[in-house]
Amino acid sequence: MNEGLESDARQNGSDRVVSYFKDRILKGDLKVGDRVMPERELAQHLDVGRPLLREVMKSLVMLGFLNVRQGSGTYIAKADIRVLSDFFTFCLSQEQDVLEDVMQARMAIECQAIRLACERANESDLARIGQWLGTLIDTLTDPEAGGRADFMFHQSIVAASHSRALTTLYGAMAELLQRSHVQRRVTTYRNPEIVRVLVDAHREVFLSIVAKDPDQADRRLREHFAIGDELRRRSLLETYRGAPAKQIN
Repeated sequence: MNEGLESDARQNGSDRVVSYFKDRILKGDLKVGDRVMPERELAQHLDVGRPLLREVMKSLVMLGFLNVRQGSGTYIAKADIRVLSDFFTFCLSQEQDVLEDVMQARMAIECQAIRLACERANESDLARIGQWLGTLIDTLTDPEAGGRADFMFHQSIVAASHSRALTTLYGAMAELLQRSHVQRRVTTYRNPEIVRVLVDAHREVFLSIVAKDPDQADRRLREHFAIGDELRRRSLLETYRGAPAKQIN
C-alpha cells in the first residue's frame, strides 16, 4: 500500500471512530456517564487498529467528549463549552475579517434570543441583565472593563432565552465577541455622542425585555446594532481625518 492509500485508510478509520460516538449520542444509545465498551471490543467492532483507536479516543478526551477513569474505563463526558470556544476561536482566527463575520452571526443569535428572553426570562435573569447594564454605565470611560460589561450584558440576554442551542453557539464565539466589544470601545469611548447613544440604546433594550414585548425588543436591538455601527464609522472617520499627516523625509 503506497503512502496515499495508507493516509486514506487512516482517515477512514478515524472517521468511523468519530462517527460511532457521534451517531450513538445523537440516537440516545450513549449518554453522559455511560461506559464505553473496552478498547479491544471497540476496535473489532469498528474494524480499526487499536493504535489508531487509542489515538482518536485520546483526541476525544482532550476535546472533553470522553473521560478516562483510571482502573475503571472510558466514559461519555459532558463537553466543556470552553473547549468548544477555544476550538471555534482557533478556526475562525485564521480567516480574514473574522470579527465582522462573527458580528453578523452574533446579530442573528441575539435577535432570536431576545424574543425568547421576553417570554422566558425570570427575575434572576432580569436582575443579571440589569446588573450588567449598571456596570456598563459605570465603565463608560474604561474600554477594557466597559467592553467586558457590554459583552456580559448581551450574553446575559442570550442566557435569558433559556435556549441551550443559542447559548452554546454564543458561548463558542465568546472570546471573539468580547475582543470585538473591547476594540469597538477603544475607538468610541472618547466621543460623547456615542457614549450617550450607547447608554440609551442598552437601556431601551433592557426595558423592552422587562415589558415582555418581543417585537419591540427585536426592533430596539436591531436599531442598537445599526446606530452603533454608524456612530463607530463616523468616529473612525473623525479620528483619522483629525490625525496629523506623516512627514515625508
